[in-house]
Amino acid sequence: MRTVLVVTTYNQPEHLAAALRSAAAQSVAPSELVVADDGSGKETADVVAAAKKRGLPIVHAWREHDGFRAGSMRNRAIRESKGDYIVFVDGDIVMHPEFLADHVAAARPGRFVQGTRAIIMPGLTETALAAERFWPAPHASGIGNRKNLIRSRALSRWFSDEARGVDRVRTCNFAVWRADAVKVNGFDEDFVGWGSEDHEFAARLLNSGVRRYNLRFAGLCCHLHHDPNKNAMNPENKERLRRTVESGKTRCENGLVAEPALRR
Repeated sequence: MRTVLVVTTYNQPEHLAAALRSAAAQSVAPSELVVADDGSGKETADVVAAAKKRGLPIVHAWREHDGFRAGSMRNRAIRESKGDYIVFVDGDIVMHPEFLADHVAAARPGRFVQGTRAIIMPGLTETALAAERFWPAPHASGIGNRKNLIRSRALSRWFSDEARGVDRVRTCNFAVWRADAVKVNGFDEDFVGWGSEDHEFAARLLNSGVRRYNLRFAGLCCHLHHDPNKNAMNPENKERLRRTVESGKTRCENGLVAEPALRR
């Protein structure tokens, strides 16, 4: 199985550098690593170039910035990769060294995987940004959701479970088979602005018969602190999500490929 690690980013070079350092420290290396860049500047390009020199198999998928288009960037990453299994994280995520190994172990045909995250507060984030390798102890100060720092095979077997619905879907720690992403035509690129594009993608996967698996106490990652997102939820995005959930729709019209014939 060829695994693709997709890291989305926009003008957070220090955070991206920390994310890529954690990618380089994985016990199971990704077959491909795609930085899905929504129009960042030269500092981000320099971070990617430095990571390439360390031997990471990076493709820098860059597009000119035209508003928040996370779904469009993830589709570009899917198109520019070739692997069988795609693991998505955000560029402000630091991964445990066994992060990819745990996702590979959890991969099963016909299901996608939703992972968890711990929240790192400002002071500890500064430590993470400066460190060559960073993984905090669960009892350290400056951590929210600290239980999500505990890695345990026994607890993971006991508490991980299948679920329905799109509540708490977050593509900061999310894995899907390429074939299933292609089946639903990827992320809906009509989603512009912040919010719901990941939930809607998951809703179409569920509608198509792909099961959801919540991975707990494995596939661990930390969300580094940054200035809060001041963008309000785009109400049109919320309405698109509602229609997908209620209609049972399985494919979007403007996704990995444009399919205008599907428009209603």
